[in-house]
Amino acid sequence: MSKKSQRIYEKMWEELPEYLKEEIDRVSKKHKFSKEKRKRLIEKVYAEFVNSRFEAAEAIGILTAQSISEPATQMTMRTYHVAGSVGLKVTLGLPRLIEIFDARKELETPSMTIYLKSKHNTEKHAIEFAKKIIEKRIENVAEVTINLSENSIEIKPENPKYIHVMEEVIKKKVKKIEIHKKRTYLSIKPKKELTVKELRTLKERIAALVVDGVKGIENAIVIREGDDWIIQTFGSNLAEILKMEEVDHSRTYSNNPHEIAKVLGIEAARNLVIEEAYKAMQEQGLDVDIRFLSLVADIMTFGGDVKPIGRYGVAGRKESVLARASFEETTKHLTNAAARGAKDPLKGLFENLMIGNLVPAGTGKVEITSLLGEEDE
Repeated sequence: MSKKSQRIYEKMWEELPEYLKEEIDRVSKKHKFSKEKRKRLIEKVYAEFVNSRFEAAEAIGILTAQSISEPATQMTMRTYHVAGSVGLKVTLGLPRLIEIFDARKELETPSMTIYLKSKHNTEKHAIEFAKKIIEKRIENVAEVTINLSENSIEIKPENPKYIHVMEEVIKKKVKKIEIHKKRTYLSIKPKKELTVKELRTLKERIAALVVDGVKGIENAIVIREGDDWIIQTFGSNLAEILKMEEVDHSRTYSNNPHEIAKVLGIEAARNLVIEEAYKAMQEQGLDVDIRFLSLVADIMTFGGDVKPIGRYGVAGRKESVLARASFEETTKHLTNAAARGAKDPLKGLFENLMIGNLVPAGTGKVEITSLLGEEDE
């Protein structure tokens, strides 16, 4: 190999991303490539890598929006998947995509996918764990009634073991009451006389207290995927689940980006946005380049929290007044800008298009400056 060829080869290798270098090393080692074969592999990978890059000043934002929204119009408007015999409903299709890009904090079907450590990765352990984490409220394990003659609430548990637990939980969560522990039930008496309506409200509050399981986990089913026994939940409480000894922390996740950001950090939330959006598209048989989804995820999370694509998120915090006004709430943005004496720097596509300027993209981004002085001209 000549010195010139060696320099070209080294330059190609340096420009490749780390993950491609690692993959080249892995394939070369697995198939025992010679130096010549490895060199040809690098050349082919580099050619594909260069061909897949965007040109400088290309309007990648417009391309991203078009590449995601056009196939999304073919998605089913209202799609759900019912998993298992207990019927866990999972939001799919366009509703799920809207949830992700709107960065909704309250999901229609919040869920977790829980993986177990290798020593607990059996059907028996998985079923036991699923039963253990389902939240049990007082109303699920006891009969709660109102005793009008004594102006009190009586709780008769199905299993006597819950009496002590219920007593501790009620003491902690409910104030201004007296708890009288009987042989087979608890009597809750308010310190002041309550009306029937107030007693009914207190009864409902006490009945809803969680005495066992993990708060927020309403149901759980066990699914087998390859060698793994996975617990799929309806309801989510990732922070508490990750504290449990049986759980594989490296693979367990929630479908809520806000919860992931709070528990695992913003980078993990970014990855979830990409994976969940990609999965929603793939389930509908739509092929979207994952790099477009990566760009959207970057824009949603680069500020340190998960922002929606909308008037209160990405679109609403654009620097340009005209760009914000062109999206939604036109009168509001123009009125506020006029009152504050705001100026538009005209750096983006929308605002320049609106006033008839050449947009700063593609060849419009390039400025030609004469190398000759005025006198020479």
